Amino acid sequence: MAREIGTIAIFCGSNVGGQGAYAEGAKALGRALGTRGISVVYGGTHKGLMGHLADAALAAGGRVHGVITERLHARGHAHAELTTLEVMPTLRARKERMAALADAFIALPGGIGTLEEFLEVWTMNQLSEIDKPAGLLDTRGFFQAFLGFIDHMVDERFLPPAHRHSIVVDADPSALIEGLRRFERVDVPKWL
Repeated sequence: MAREIGTIAIFCGSNVGGQGAYAEGAKALGRALGTRGISVVYGGTHKGLMGHLADAALAAGGRVHGVITERLHARGHAHAELTTLEVMPTLRARKERMAALADAFIALPGGIGTLEEFLEVWTMNQLSEIDKPAGLLDTRGFFQAFLGFIDHMVDERFLPPAHRHSIVVDADPSALIEGLRRFERVDVPKWL
């Protein structure tokens, strides 16, 4: 049975990266979400991949909810055209709010903040604090080295093999969204 997903929190770079494919991937995901009527929750800025994602979702008729920190808002980084914008006092509060609003999560290419946000929700799923699928938009194979490191964790017996597959990975936005809808929770204990 497919999950009902009305809102997806997106974690992605505030830079555009070194290849045009990253911006195109963000735009394609924004369009796919907007045309499906799936709301976007994201970091609220107009910068980098975040801005491309938001612009594309809005242009496709979607709803985009930004959650930005006071510090970034004060610096003028907020996207001016969002459906909703919330300003939170800290990054911790921002992440908690995004997780509360979301039915699922997708990470796009990005830096350490993107990876940290994704790993937090993946861990929350693993510990059964939430039951919200998480996925990676693997534009240009960006996450392959990361997935190789996860395989190393499995090989070294720090992660059960089933948990390696407790995320959805795809380079195609539509396939990724459908994978999140079909996702079935991994109930294998995390302890080996």
